[in-house]
Amino acid sequence: MAISKEQIAQRIAKELKNNTYVNLGIGIPTLVANFVPKGINVEFQSENGVLGMGPFPKENEIDPDMINAGKQTITTLPGAAIFDSTLSFAMIRGKHIGLTVLGAMEVSQSGDIANWKIPGKMVKGMGGAMDLVASADNIIVAMMHTNKKGKSKLLKKCSLPITGVKCVKKIVTNLAVIDVTPQGFLLLERAPGVSVEEIKSATQGKLIVKSQTPEMNI
Repeated sequence: MAISKEQIAQRIAKELKNNTYVNLGIGIPTLVANFVPKGINVEFQSENGVLGMGPFPKENEIDPDMINAGKQTITTLPGAAIFDSTLSFAMIRGKHIGLTVLGAMEVSQSGDIANWKIPGKMVKGMGGAMDLVASADNIIVAMMHTNKKGKSKLLKKCSLPITGVKCVKKIVTNLAVIDVTPQGFLLLERAPGVSVEEIKSATQGKLIVKSQTPEMNI
């Protein structure tokens, strides 16, 4: 069966490397801070000007003045720094972020990402997404494999306005873990109980399948 948003975040947390700066985008990516593996030291950054974010606060820990870029209340870890967005984007554009985890509405088989605008719908702006995808060495997308109508979000070519071109390295969905390669989507793992055929039918782009595809270890 398909995994939950929390389990997507939990699987992505296994990709965290020790002593790195990590940016978590709005939505599913913010949950990654709740699942940092033991022995791994990472500094989570938010483009509104926070370095050293912790997990989401419990009810008695909520401080309405402490928020991330998605206006969600956050906790901060000992040694955290608060600064303005100018310095935050200097950090991003200076390529000091080792990993960026983003949500997406569409990803193409060549690694293009569309995650900021649906034509005809009002948006406040692109935010920091364009800077993040242009600057990070490693970009992982956390998303649902299909939209609410059941149509694939892993496409041959994005139909929505592009945020970044050929930048996504890995995708973790409710159905699978997938690498983006020059040849197309490479299936690495499948959600527990989900068959390869189910993943194929939910993927519009080219999907490369090895002879054996293990289940995710969550």
